[in-house]
Amino acid sequence: MTDVASPRPELALVPRPDSVTALPGRFALDHRTGLRAGPGAAAAAGLLRELLTPATGLTLAPDPDGRIALLLTPGDEALGAEGYALTVRPDSVLLCAARPEGLLHGVQTLRQLLPPEALGAGGAQPRRPADGWSLPCVRITDRPRFAWRGALLDVARHFQPVAWVRRFVDLLALHKLNVLHLHLTDDQGWRMPVAAYPRLTEVGGRRAETAGDGIPHEGAYTRAELAGLVAYAARRGVTVVPEIEMPGHARAALAAYPELGNRPGVRLDTWTRWGVCENVFGVHDGVLDFCRGVLDEVADVFPAPYVHLGGDECPRTEWERSPSARARIAAEGLAGPDALHGWFLGEAAAHLARLGRRPLGWTGTGTELPAPFTALAWLDADHGRAAALRGHDVIMTPYRSTYLDYPQSTDPGEPRGQDGGVLDLRGVYDNEPAPGHWEPEAARRVLGTQAQLWTEYARTPAELEYLAFPRLCALADTAWSAHRDWPDFLRRQRHHQTRLAALGVRGRSLPSPHPERNAA
Repeated sequence: MTDVASPRPELALVPRPDSVTALPGRFALDHRTGLRAGPGAAAAAGLLRELLTPATGLTLAPDPDGRIALLLTPGDEALGAEGYALTVRPDSVLLCAARPEGLLHGVQTLRQLLPPEALGAGGAQPRRPADGWSLPCVRITDRPRFAWRGALLDVARHFQPVAWVRRFVDLLALHKLNVLHLHLTDDQGWRMPVAAYPRLTEVGGRRAETAGDGIPHEGAYTRAELAGLVAYAARRGVTVVPEIEMPGHARAALAAYPELGNRPGVRLDTWTRWGVCENVFGVHDGVLDFCRGVLDEVADVFPAPYVHLGGDECPRTEWERSPSARARIAAEGLAGPDALHGWFLGEAAAHLARLGRRPLGWTGTGTELPAPFTALAWLDADHGRAAALRGHDVIMTPYRSTYLDYPQSTDPGEPRGQDGGVLDLRGVYDNEPAPGHWEPEAARRVLGTQAQLWTEYARTPAELEYLAFPRLCALADTAWSAHRDWPDFLRRQRHHQTRLAALGVRGRSLPSPHPERNAA
């Protein structure tokens, strides 16, 4: 990448492109500027208008001779599935990509090249820079390092309104993150409606309090809201991947339907505490029928190729005491209660296969998931290596560098987060999804990485945005670009903060320069 220092701060892009060459001059936009979309490029052109018109007042009307052109070039395989080439000259703008996904990423780069005011919400009187709307002349060639670049949003612990989830999708897309992992169910709440099981949200979507605060908490999405979110994200190049937890983290479902558990006749409430709950799904045929029915509806709403089944933190205590579990162990010829975990996940994965979907699961060892699973290694990066060597595709999510619910500092005013340490901006930036010491065959199994926004201690959108930014920018940079340069990232991020401010994002301020930490 050509290093472009001030006075061209607008070329400080996040994430960092493969190649940037500054050219002389600027391209001016006004009400006469037209937009030409070649075959297959209409969706990207529509997105560009949708994102720019409110803040700029520019219509970018369709024009077969428009000076801004978006073109698909299917034969250009050098750009890959998501790459793009952008050339801005004083008299024209040309954005090309081999596939529509690349055009969508190029649209986000165009947004970043404009003055920060172009990212604002607009209104009756759009704010216009004193010297008008213009783009710096530049040549950019760009493509991502990893195909999976995501963020998990936990709406099970604390429900978030769908309008803000859409805003979060917009922020992901701006940073070329292409997966929203939506954590919809847990011990403390079930947020997705299932027509066949209405009590999941009627009962499981409510809890009496949260960790002793005495304040009831509830919320669930409608099917229409989730389908609308999926479509909204797809127009921005973001895939929504649902997570439905099993066989553990199931207390909210068991509160709604106690017969799905291991203690007949015992009624439970939706859990009000944090940690690992010992109440898990039973293993009788009725539970399997329930899971299949739920997954059928999940597949109807979410067209993503993957469904996350959770699979982590599943105590065996109830299975050890359950006559039904002992009967299942004998019927299936299993070694004992521990083997029920893999058996249960295997049954769910087989049903997903019949639905044309692939299973995702958390791994805390690298060895416990059945063969069809793509593994998310959360406890230790080396567990990702172990899973890859067993033949699993891997998404790297080590908590020490991707869990954004950890505090960002030890400052007195820092909001409460998970106990056990601090994850600062540099800690996220240093996350390496495919460490250099791994065997080549293991590194090839790494699909990418994602950040995790768990919400035990983050209740509101404002709190979530503070936790996410600017740390999510650092993860986006390392997921997209193979080039590592901490001082360069900080330089680009300092200008990028003006874009986030225009969007109304109130994240944490950037750290003051520390030479001892800024060594490349």
